Amino acid sequence: MAHADDLPHELSAYLRKDPLAVHLGIEIEEIRPGYARARMIVRAETLNALGVAHGGATMSLADTVFAAASNSHGRQALAIDLHTEFLSAGALGEVLVGVAEELHLTRRMAVYRVSVVAESDGRRVAEVLARVYRRDDPLPGAEVGSS
Repeated sequence: MAHADDLPHELSAYLRKDPLAVHLGIEIEEIRPGYARARMIVRAETLNALGVAHGGATMSLADTVFAAASNSHGRQALAIDLHTEFLSAGALGEVLVGVAEELHLTRRMAVYRVSVVAESDGRRVAEVLARVYRRDDPLPGAEVGSS
């Protein structure tokens, strides 16, 4: 699938190959510096015992877009804090959309807001405030001098 990301191709490909995200059917739709968007269909194996989307599956979608957005600058960004508010539950067959947006970026730290919504009605499923520690180590495909 071709992507219209505002990133070098190799870096975009690297950020899309997270094994757990692939296993859960999470598809990253867009990545640009400080931003990412992805979607996941709630499947039977992502439900909890009550028959709604498992919090871990919902958080995996949020964490996937958070990782893509925070690593989009081409430097290793390691999660150090995620505060999550679960607001409603995803239902079987529903498409959940996760969007991560950078709120603050410094040489060593960055903060992101991640929203997970139901695609069908825009219902808020989860809101996450997340922070990373930024290393100097480049990611594959990152251009020298990335922010």
